[in-house]
Amino acid sequence: MATNIGMMDGAYFVGRSEILAWINSTLQLSLSKVEEACSGAVHCQLMDAVHPGMVPMHKVNFDAKSEYEMIQNYKVLQDVFNKMKITKHIEVSKLVKGRPLDNLEFMQWMKRYCDSVNGGGLHSYNALERRDACKGGKDVSKKSAPAQSSARCAAAPSKAHNARRNDAPSANSTNPSVKVTNTRPSSSGESAYEQQITELKLSVDSLEKERDFYFAKLRDIEILCQCPEIENSPVVEAIKRILYATDDDASVVAEAQAMISKHDRQGEPLSPISELPEDRPKAETQKRKNIINVDVVAAASTTLSPRQRIADASDVHCSGSPLMTY
Repeated sequence: MATNIGMMDGAYFVGRSEILAWINSTLQLSLSKVEEACSGAVHCQLMDAVHPGMVPMHKVNFDAKSEYEMIQNYKVLQDVFNKMKITKHIEVSKLVKGRPLDNLEFMQWMKRYCDSVNGGGLHSYNALERRDACKGGKDVSKKSAPAQSSARCAAAPSKAHNARRNDAPSANSTNPSVKVTNTRPSSSGESAYEQQITELKLSVDSLEKERDFYFAKLRDIEILCQCPEIENSPVVEAIKRILYATDDDASVVAEAQAMISKHDRQGEPLSPISELPEDRPKAETQKRKNIINVDVVAAASTTLSPRQRIADASDVHCSGSPLMTY
């Protein structure tokens, strides 16, 4: 079973439209966005569908609005993962924020896992009955019922129209004087057309995923810039200037650089020339100390006794100095 799959696995390239269609058909819901499942209740019921009896549905809250209530649902989901020995890490702190990319990636993993269990056979699962045991489950079922019925009503006329359209050539074929012109494209044309539509959908889904990814990065940078410790620093102010720019103008970057340069000029240290007057007394003091030391040495040499001078001369003579004469 797909407990851990890599980020380059095909499961993470499934579009959000396909994910939504799978959730709504499996659980008889009417979600319009993947991030609407951020409360964790949908994930719990999906696990209940593939592992009947393993999820305590009476602990699941479909009416969860606050992060605390959502976290309780994810605790139920984590307990089920532990029972089934699923090592998938649940990033609860990101999912409860309702970010589209985070919720899409986790739901893509959920679909891959559910498809790997019993071949994804969930046809006998009664989603409405199981959801009635949850808190707020009946209200969710009532809200989704009109959407499900309207979808079925919209599909019924289209089927009837297709049936009448398919019957029309057979009725006209009885009259040989009437020529029937087949306006439908050939099978090869239909397959090429459907292939183009599929490629376009995949391209749109990948673009949306990339957009959500970079938007989440910019949001993280914005949250970091709002930290009280660095909020008033010039670099952060320059970053905010770029983030909050409303027009696509290259001068915004130049303005941000000017803000940083202006602060650097204001914080420059004093010139070394201004420090010379302070250093001059120290140099003069050191010079006086050197003169005093030379005078003391000269005075000490003149006050030595004759015996000490002879002893010093003998020491130099014994040392073999070339300055001594015999």
